Amino acid sequence: QVQLVESGGGLVQTGGSLRLSCVASGRIFKNYPMGWFRQAPGKEREFVASITWSGGATYYADSVKGRFTISRDNAENTVYLQMNSLKPDDTAVYYCNAARPPAPGATTWYSVLDYWGQGTQVTVSS
Repeated sequence: QVQLVESGGGLVQTGGSLRLSCVASGRIFKNYPMGWFRQAPGKEREFVASITWSGGATYYADSVKGRFTISRDNAENTVYLQMNSLKPDDTAVYYCNAARPPAPGATTWYSVLDYWGQGTQVTVSS
């Protein structure tokens, strides 16, 4: 059974920080890179960050580069997203998913699973 459980969201002021966590079922976590995605009200879900299985390589959307850091603990089947210098534009529901690399020449990673967890709400006040 697929399991994706996100946590750690909340309400913060501009410039604040949050650390998100996602626990994934072992079958998924052990076989795929993992990624964070987010969906703001009225917008499509978008890629935020991804990390290879070994953790040796990470990738970020331009909008979060230099502010967010993705990491993973393979022993705990957990992927993290450290978010610093938060902006109101970061307000969204954040989700994790297995991730697959972009097409040649592109930079956006894609989710692997059709299944999504409940997500965790991040709200940044101005």
